[in-house]
Amino acid sequence: MDKVLICGLGAVGLTFAVKFREKCDLRILVDEERLERYKKNKPTLNGKVQEFEYVLPSINTFTPDLIIIATKAQGLESAIKNIKNFIGKNTIILSLLNGISSEEKIKAVYPEAVVLKSYFIGHSAVREGNSVTQDGVGEIVAEKNPRVIEIFKRCGINYSCPDDIDYAMWLKFTMNVFSNQTSAILNMTFGELKRNRTFIEFAKKLINEVRLIAEKKGVKNLDNLEADALHALSLMCDEGKTSMHQDILAGRSTEVDIFAGEIIRLGKEFKIPTPYNQVIYDLIKVKEEDNEYSVHSC
Repeated sequence: MDKVLICGLGAVGLTFAVKFREKCDLRILVDEERLERYKKNKPTLNGKVQEFEYVLPSINTFTPDLIIIATKAQGLESAIKNIKNFIGKNTIILSLLNGISSEEKIKAVYPEAVVLKSYFIGHSAVREGNSVTQDGVGEIVAEKNPRVIEIFKRCGINYSCPDDIDYAMWLKFTMNVFSNQTSAILNMTFGELKRNRTFIEFAKKLINEVRLIAEKKGVKNLDNLEADALHALSLMCDEGKTSMHQDILAGRSTEVDIFAGEIIRLGKEFKIPTPYNQVIYDLIKVKEEDNEYSVHSC
């Protein structure tokens, strides 16, 4: 495994692209508009300008062994469409998106590909335009695959392969639900969330709704979900801001539809009440509309 294609050059994609570039034949998949943007304003990581080789979706002379999708949730549909010409019979796809449904959506379009369950977890990055600042703390969590493990080791990619990938993914999802969304509404850092006892009690109510849904989805070993999720919060750097918090501050659309929106949808499917996620969903939508109004009124 030597050829790698990355779709999405945001905080996560850029962080790993720099590492893959040193040891692999790497390409970054972009559309024409983004290509022109990168030519005029090259991406930077921790203040250093980064040079990459870019390919357009229409180009099919490059057949990667590994495709990594690292877009935001809003970009998944375009990413699935854009990788069409790069799928081979042995292609492995990792989707590092938040949420719990991107793998299913990719597999539905490309049943011939090997789509591994995966996600990124680590200290939050700060993104301003094409500039990313990240302290290097983080890893890719993925299903076990010898070819993927080999390339991770060769490229110095921090990774782990848990025995129960489904629980691991739902644990990450749980943290997104109770911390990303509330931090965006409350305008609070990780440290401020950790120290606030009232927030912790509210977080437990959100976590319980996720746990009830996860049980219906067949996820095992959920007895420690609350404790594990709150422990994961305790490991985050105090000054860090969640990605959704940064999105709200920057006036960008958020991933609320794959967090609270997904829990609400599944709650209706399984006839499980999700009032706390409904409130979170509505408040985030208020924030998004206010941001949109502010942009158009300037």
